[in-house]
Amino acid sequence: MGQPEPLAPLAEDWQRALAVVAHPDDLEFGAAAAVARWTGQGKQVVYCLLTSGEAGIDGMPPERSRVLREEEQRASAAVVGVDTVEFLGLPDGLLEYGVALRREIAAAVRRHRPDIVVTNNFRDTWDGAYALNQADHIACGRATLDAVRDAGNRWIFPEQLTDGVQAWSRVREVWAAGSPEARHGVDVTASFDRGVASLRAHGAYLSGLGDGGFDAEEFLEGLARPAGARLGVRYGAAFEVFRIDLA
Repeated sequence: MGQPEPLAPLAEDWQRALAVVAHPDDLEFGAAAAVARWTGQGKQVVYCLLTSGEAGIDGMPPERSRVLREEEQRASAAVVGVDTVEFLGLPDGLLEYGVALRREIAAAVRRHRPDIVVTNNFRDTWDGAYALNQADHIACGRATLDAVRDAGNRWIFPEQLTDGVQAWSRVREVWAAGSPEARHGVDVTASFDRGVASLRAHGAYLSGLGDGGFDAEEFLEGLARPAGARLGVRYGAAFEVFRIDLA
């Protein structure tokens, strides 16, 4: 078996990013260390969570879980320098790709006017083979790609264009973290520890995984070392890059 292809470095000549994911903790399972790197460079990153992850803790009723998971996500974001976290309140576990979801995400793009949009892997699997992805992740990523283009067309969802909100056609790329089709990456060696701390901030959620012995640092090292090897550094974060063509 041959060596994995090297990862090309991500462009970092941008100022504003919007991260759109389905659940609290989605960004922390691999991408948060990259966010810490970027905020450390003075970039602005905003988090947009489609759901509050209220169905994610088996032993806790959704109405209680919603409040706790929102609190944990805000604390987690603060660890990596993100101070704006939006929750759209869509139903956890029941996201559906379609016009309604595109509308919600397009509105977020128009509000925040990013240069780059980050989302999570939305391929069918995590490993390109057997490790199945989750339905909300797939719906979120697919809708995000389309919503970025929707946001640039003033004739799509025109009801959003009030009170100074305008169409936004300047998103350069969408980056999907953790994709098995990733061909790009970023060195997170210096920010890896902040990524670990960001994941650990989801204490209530992590305590319910498996037997409760989940090790955040060990898990993230298992992702970051292979990506780092493909970049020629100790720790890396891998992304699949989609360039945006509004034509």
